[in-house]
Amino acid sequence: MQRKDVTPDSDKKQNGVFKKFGIGLVGGLLGGALAFGGAYAITGQNSSSNNTTTNTTVKENKGDTKVTNVSLDVNSDVTKAVEKVQNSVVSVINLQNTSQNSDFGSLFGGQNGSESNGEESNGSDLEAASEGSGVIYKKDGKTAYVVTNNHVVDQAKGLEVVLHDGTKVQGELVGTDSYTDLAVIKISSDKVDSIAEFGNSDKLKIGEPALAIGSPLGSAYANSVTQGIISSVNRNIQNENNGQAININAIQTDAAINPGNSGGPLVNIEGQVIGINSVKIVQSESQVSVEGMGFAIPSNDVVNIINQLEKDGKVTRPALGISMEELTNVSTQQRKEILNLPEDVQTGVLVRTVQTATPADKAGLERYDVITKIDDEDISSVTELQSALYKKKVGDKMKVTFYRDGKEQSVNVELTIDQTALKSNAQTNE
Repeated sequence: MQRKDVTPDSDKKQNGVFKKFGIGLVGGLLGGALAFGGAYAITGQNSSSNNTTTNTTVKENKGDTKVTNVSLDVNSDVTKAVEKVQNSVVSVINLQNTSQNSDFGSLFGGQNGSESNGEESNGSDLEAASEGSGVIYKKDGKTAYVVTNNHVVDQAKGLEVVLHDGTKVQGELVGTDSYTDLAVIKISSDKVDSIAEFGNSDKLKIGEPALAIGSPLGSAYANSVTQGIISSVNRNIQNENNGQAININAIQTDAAINPGNSGGPLVNIEGQVIGINSVKIVQSESQVSVEGMGFAIPSNDVVNIINQLEKDGKVTRPALGISMEELTNVSTQQRKEILNLPEDVQTGVLVRTVQTATPADKAGLERYDVITKIDDEDISSVTELQSALYKKKVGDKMKVTFYRDGKEQSVNVELTIDQTALKSNAQTNE
């Protein structure tokens, strides 16, 4: 029942299943390597080898060529949505010591050069190591706040934020959360003229339009817009946090997400931010190349995290003290012979292990219990259990409904410890 590891790798590991999309500056954005082929001369040569005659009527114009003065109404729901949010979208430049960036970073950025020695720079020897995107979501007096990805600001010794009009301002890191790959930066609000509005990601419908806005390939292409749809919601994406496998609840979209789009907004047709773009699949485990599979952190989760980062600079999460497995990964025979589950119980979360002296242990949860509800709400996956747990705070109580030996039971768990109290384990721990 071991889950295959499809862990999103760092940007410099380009052969991995997942890519996190900041962008490194390579010799000034690939040294101007984007070039166009030579122009073809158009001659008046008649191509008659196919023995086909085409009759074309051309109106004679002896004067200068003119542009037809036709005015089209190009306003649409898409253009209105972009106009509403685009001025709040920014580029985020990760500055590091020159000694760390002697190779000018890697194309996918975020993990460049040698490891930091932990000493803070005075700023005089910092240079751009990588770039990503972000969105301004709050203006409070002289301060404005930007949300981006944690991997965009990883190892930064300094930050610059490029506003929609090209103005560069200094950024200060407020806090990060590696679990959800989110970070908050604060900047001066003097030149901020627009902030984004968050939409309700719980109300998303599969197939509705989605727009990704950001800086693919860096700030030279800032405020690029790509269009797609919501391909799926509540995707269980496995990430890695300090060597521990963790599951993220994500929105899937086919809107093009490219290097540099990390941290930028995924937007609905009303111009509201419904997610923060984070990763995409570029290759399957079988080495098959794939297209149009990008993932964003849902806006409702984003709001919860950034509020905590603003307040405390970190996120504190309660812990149950169990390792888990999807019930769908358990065979029908094992469900019947080992778990003794009723036939109508098809989804839930299997408790693999219970750590001693944790909330789960004290509440009486045991190995092979199958959790089906949290606070009387159905739970069908590890991601859903985590989402329910992370809405709680340390000190809260949580009702857990489970099956043991074919019988449904419920216990109230007192969430007395946080995630840092748990020891690292190869399985998914909560």
